Amino acid sequence: MKKLGLWNKIVFFINSLFAIALLIGYALPYFPPKIFPPVSVLTLIIPVLLAINALFVIYWLLLFKRQFLLSGSILVLWLFIGTSLFNFGSGVKINEIVKAENQLSFFSYNVHVFSSDNYTKEEIKEGLRALIEKNTPDIITFQEFSKHRDPEFKGYPYSYFGENGTRNYGQKIYSKYPIVNEGSLNFTSTFNNAIFVDIVKAKDTIRIYNMHMQTLTLTPELNALEQENTKSLVGRLGRAFKKQQEQTNLFLEHQRSCNYKTIVAGDFNNTAFSYTYNKIRGSRLDAFEEKGSGFGRTFIFDIIPLRIDFILPDTSFEVLAFENFNVDYSDHFPIMAIMKL
Repeated sequence: MKKLGLWNKIVFFINSLFAIALLIGYALPYFPPKIFPPVSVLTLIIPVLLAINALFVIYWLLLFKRQFLLSGSILVLWLFIGTSLFNFGSGVKINEIVKAENQLSFFSYNVHVFSSDNYTKEEIKEGLRALIEKNTPDIITFQEFSKHRDPEFKGYPYSYFGENGTRNYGQKIYSKYPIVNEGSLNFTSTFNNAIFVDIVKAKDTIRIYNMHMQTLTLTPELNALEQENTKSLVGRLGRAFKKQQEQTNLFLEHQRSCNYKTIVAGDFNNTAFSYTYNKIRGSRLDAFEEKGSGFGRTFIFDIIPLRIDFILPDTSFEVLAFENFNVDYSDHFPIMAIMKL
């Protein structure tokens, strides 16, 4: 520091703040949001913090200053964290897999009650039908599903709709295989919810959870967020994270009584750097980490690639393929995985 000029001392101070923020972000998946809810907001901007710290490394390297070690060492630490922000390589696409009897294909999508600024409801439903017919998943989990003139999907004789506080809005599961049990976790004081079904495929009974964790009510544009009072925004997000913790605990308690193979999927309304994701995933596989590629973005949020929708099979499955579909019928992107039983 003694050899730094005034300007670079200021830069290093700012660098230190972003480095500390990233370090705190690393720890957040392991601490309940109720401890200090406002800090949990960092889970949403980990990609930004990583990029900023990388820029600081480049800045100090160009000046041949050892201060690059601060952000550099924290970025290297990321390699040991184990959470994927970006998957290199092309991954394995759905159409690259030859179908077999011992496979299960799984599609998940938050359809945003079939509303969009770009399409009419009928255009969305027709486009969604075409996407389903092309990829023919065995299981479909929808979040923010509307029963009002809902689309018909051929080849799915079994389904379960679970509402929470309304008769027309909730989560829905479609299955090609018989559903022998079904139910709702009944999240309290919210329209968000989680539902489950038990399906039978050959000799296997498989529990499917369809999650829609507490909504953050994020406006998907940075300009809109900048116009909101910072204290109000952080407080609102902090309350939502606390609610997600309660819902996560309810799920964990519910799944303890299940002895079947399980797949958890849906809209977590939080990233892979969050307490919510960490606790729900547990020892499960993340289908994107196994066979996905790129950032795996599932939510439209300007330039920040947020991955908040997941397919998490337990370790009795082998993930063969994973794909993000680049269709904008909703503010989310659909995802699909093929797994070997």
